[in-house]
Amino acid sequence: MKIIVNNEIQEYSEAINLTDLLVKNNVENPDMVAVQLNGEFVQIEEFSSTNLKDNDIIDFLFFMGGGLF
Repeated sequence: MKIIVNNEIQEYSEAINLTDLLVKNNVENPDMVAVQLNGEFVQIEEFSSTNLKDNDIIDFLFFMGGGLF
């Protein structure tokens, strides 16, 4: 199965869900990441039940704190 994660092609021979994908991509704080699947946001409580399919496009959007300099 070929998927695109943050504009990079990744290939997996076994089924994978969003939780597994976050682990395989070494995301340290998954609760601080918004995930888009084919342009639609996925709720964090749905990560483990959202199985990926060939040619899915996933974007990890990381929250960053900001402030004045």
